[in-house]
Amino acid sequence: MTASSAPVPSAASEAEDQVFLDRLADRLAGLPAVRAVALGGSRAQGTHRSDSDWDLGLYYRGGFDPAGLRGLGYAGEVSEIGGWGGGVFNGGAWLTVDGRRVDVHYRDLDVVEHELAEAERGRFHWEPLMFHLAGIPSYLVVAELAVGRTLRGQLPRPGFPAALRETAPAHWREGARLTLLYAKANHAPHGRLAEVAGALAAAAAQTAHAVLAARGEWVTNEKSLLLRAGLRDVDRVVAGLRPEPGALAGAIADAEELFASAA
Repeated sequence: MTASSAPVPSAASEAEDQVFLDRLADRLAGLPAVRAVALGGSRAQGTHRSDSDWDLGLYYRGGFDPAGLRGLGYAGEVSEIGGWGGGVFNGGAWLTVDGRRVDVHYRDLDVVEHELAEAERGRFHWEPLMFHLAGIPSYLVVAELAVGRTLRGQLPRPGFPAALRETAPAHWREGARLTLLYAKANHAPHGRLAEVAGALAAAAAQTAHAVLAARGEWVTNEKSLLLRAGLRDVDRVVAGLRPEPGALAGAIADAEELFASAA
């Protein structure tokens, strides 16, 4: 189903969704150590479909015990703290609640406040994260505050820091440059098509982060990253790959030209 063909929610279904959201937010906010609950993702931004999942940030202070979330009795998987990599994106749950798909993300307020202060100074670090080709910047948790909707408690709603617009683009572009440089030197000469394809995808995502950071636009995931950055032409480069050294080197050169012109 495409976004254009997705059914338009009725007033009744929207009312039911609000009742569902209020009940769930109340239950999450009642867990020990939880200070705030926020709605994120497409539903917070009004770009969702009727079948979109529900992304909820669970902001806690001090020791949060996932056993409390398990104790609510919802079907699904609940990770331990650090179960999704141990960085700023430090765990959560995939649940089914009243027939709806719900993703819960643990957010340590001490960490979030630190990363907000760092972002305001133009500082951040990079972390690997499952399902993300380019990994994530530590300011992802700041982006969530900016685009999310607070349901319970109080959370800041930051703008994109001017200092971060200065520092982040160069960081991401250098990562893309090195990714392609490595592929050119170590994979293309041996006809390693899969490795070159992976490098092109990763470098495209890194470049997209650079483009959007320069614009002062927040990124919370990679789903529409290339489209937003105007880099979908990388599909053409990837589609033309052949397991021959010359062809792979040429594809990398095409990608370098495309990425250099992205703005």
